[in-house]
Amino acid sequence: MVYVLALGAAFANALTSIFQRMAVEDAPGRASLRLGLLVHALKRGIWLAGFALMIASFAMQAVALHFGRLTQVQPILTTELLFLVLLLGSSFGFRIGWREWLGTLAVAGGLAGFLVFAAPRGGDVVPTSSEWLEVGLACGGAATISVLLALRGSRWRRAALFGTASAIGFAFTASLTKVVSTYAAHDWASIVRHWETYALAGCGAFSLFLAQNAFHAGPIAASQSTLVMVDPLASILIGVSLFGDQLRTRGAWGPLEAISLLVLFSGALVLCRSPLVRGVKGAESEEGLLSLRWRSLHGGGESPRVVPPSAAGG
Repeated sequence: MVYVLALGAAFANALTSIFQRMAVEDAPGRASLRLGLLVHALKRGIWLAGFALMIASFAMQAVALHFGRLTQVQPILTTELLFLVLLLGSSFGFRIGWREWLGTLAVAGGLAGFLVFAAPRGGDVVPTSSEWLEVGLACGGAATISVLLALRGSRWRRAALFGTASAIGFAFTASLTKVVSTYAAHDWASIVRHWETYALAGCGAFSLFLAQNAFHAGPIAASQSTLVMVDPLASILIGVSLFGDQLRTRGAWGPLEAISLLVLFSGALVLCRSPLVRGVKGAESEEGLLSLRWRSLHGGGESPRVVPPSAAGG
C-alpha cells in the first residue's frame, strides 16, 4: 500500500507541475520572491486546479509516510517525471522518443535497484526536541544559502537554486508530515496541541512559495531536475539521522545503492532536459490547453508546438 500511495502522489505531482508551470511562467519578471507572484497565480484557474491536485498528493503522501519510511516514500516521488512524460505524450499528443524511453527506464531501474539493495527498515525512532532543532537548522541553513545564491546568475542557475531550496523545504516538510500523521491516526483533535502541526503548515507554505519562484525563474529542466533529485537525497539523510531509518550499506550493498541512485538521477536529468518536458510553456492559456487536448484526442488540427531548447531558456 505504501508504494501504491507514493506512486499516486507522484502522478498528482506531475499534473500539478504542468498546471502550475503554465500559471506562473508568464508572470512579470519583477514578481520573483514577492507575494505578487502568488496573486498572479491565484487569478489563473489552471493554478487552482494544480493546487487541488497538490492537496490530493499531500494526503496520499501523508498516509504513505505514516505506514512507511522517508527512505521509502520520498525516492518513489521521483517517478513524477515518468508520469509527466507519459501525460505529455498521451494527453497532449507529443511523441515519446528514444531519449524519453531511455530516461524512463533509467529512473524506473535505478529506483527499483535502490529499494531492493537498500531494503529500508527501522524508522520508528521518536525524535527529541534537540534533534529536531539540529535537523531544522541544517535544512534551514542549506535552503537559505540556496536562495541567496539564486538572487544572481543566469535563468538556469536561478531556477535550479530556487528548486534546490524548495526541495530541501519539502523534504523537511515530509518529516513533519510523518509525525503529524501519527498524531492524527490516534486522535485528530490532538494535532492542534503539537508544534509540529504549525511547523508543517509554515514550512509547506514557504516551500510552495519557493517552488513557484523556481518555475518562474527559468527553464523547467532546471527547476524540475533539482526538485526531484534533491528532495529524495535530503529525505534519506533526514530519515537516517532523525528517525533511525536503516539502509544496508555493508559490503557490496553500499556501492550498489550509490550506483542505483546515480542511474536514477541520470535518468531524471535526461527526462528534464527532454524537449518533451522543456516544451511545456506557461504562455499557453487554459483555452489553448483544452484545444490542444481536443486536437490530440480527435487527431485533427495542428500538431502541438514544441519550443526549441534555445527558446526554452537553456
